[in-house]
Amino acid sequence: MNRAASVLALVAIVLVVLYRMVAFQVPEWESAIVLQLDKPVRNINEPGLYWKLPLIQRVILVEKRLLEYDAAPRELITRDKQQLQVDNFSRWKIVDPLKFYQTVRSEAEAQSRLDDIIYSNLREAIGRTKQSEVVSGDRKLLLEHVTQESNERAASYGIKVVDVRIKRTDLPAKNEQNVFSRMRTERERQAKKFRAEGDEEARKIRSQAERERRILLAEATRKAELIRGKGDAKAVRIYADSYERDPEFYEFTRTLEAYRNTLGDKTSLVLTPSTEFLRLLESSK
Repeated sequence: MNRAASVLALVAIVLVVLYRMVAFQVPEWESAIVLQLDKPVRNINEPGLYWKLPLIQRVILVEKRLLEYDAAPRELITRDKQQLQVDNFSRWKIVDPLKFYQTVRSEAEAQSRLDDIIYSNLREAIGRTKQSEVVSGDRKLLLEHVTQESNERAASYGIKVVDVRIKRTDLPAKNEQNVFSRMRTERERQAKKFRAEGDEEARKIRSQAERERRILLAEATRKAELIRGKGDAKAVRIYADSYERDPEFYEFTRTLEAYRNTLGDKTSLVLTPSTEFLRLLESSK
C-alpha cells in the first residue's frame, strides 16, 4: 500500500515536471518568444496556455504595457548660446517583440538605446530654440517633434516612443550667479525708470496744484476786495446819509469816538487851548 502511494506520488511529480517543461502561460500584459537552440521560432501575442518542446525550446516573455524611462539631467545649449540643464523622461512600448529581441534583447539595453536617441533629438531641437522659449514658452511643438523623430529611429528596435516630456529646466550652477546679476541689473533699471516717471508725474501734479492754488487765491482776493469795496461804499453812504440828517449830532458822536480812541488812562497830550480837537470840551464848561 505504501509502495503504491509512493509510486503515485512519483508519477505525479514526473507529470508536474513534464508539464512545466512542455507548457507555459502567456499573461495578457506580455507576449512570448519561443526560442529553439537560442533561435526564435515562434512569436506569441495572444494570452493563453501554450506548448513547447522540452529541453530544446525555451520561452522569453516580453512586456506589452507602457514603459517609462527617466533620463538623467544633462546640459544642453540653446540657439542663443545659453546652457540649460534639462531633465526629461519618455514613455515607450514594445510593439515588435521579435525585432526587439533580435536587436536589443532586454529592457535595460533598450533604455540605453532610447537614451542616446532621445538625447540626440532633444539636443538638436533645443539647439534651434531660444532659452526663453524653452524655459517659459510653449514646448508642445518642440516635444512633439522630438517624439516623432525618436519614434522613427526607435522603430528599428521594435520600439514605439509614445511621448517625450521635459520635467524641468534649470540653469547650471556656474551660470546662476551671472543670470541673477543680469536679472538684478534689469530690475534696478526698471525701478529707476519707474521712479523717474513717478517723480515727473509728481512734479506735474504739484505744479498743477500750485497753479490751481494761485488761481483760487487770486479769485478769492478779487472777490474779497470787491466785497470790501462794496462794504466801504455802503458805509460811506450810511455815514453821509447820517451826516445829512443831523450834522451836529454826527459831529458830536465822531468827536466822542475820537476822544475814546485817543484819550486813555495813561495818555498825555500837549495841545493849545485853541485846538479844534478840544472844542467840545471847552463848550461843556
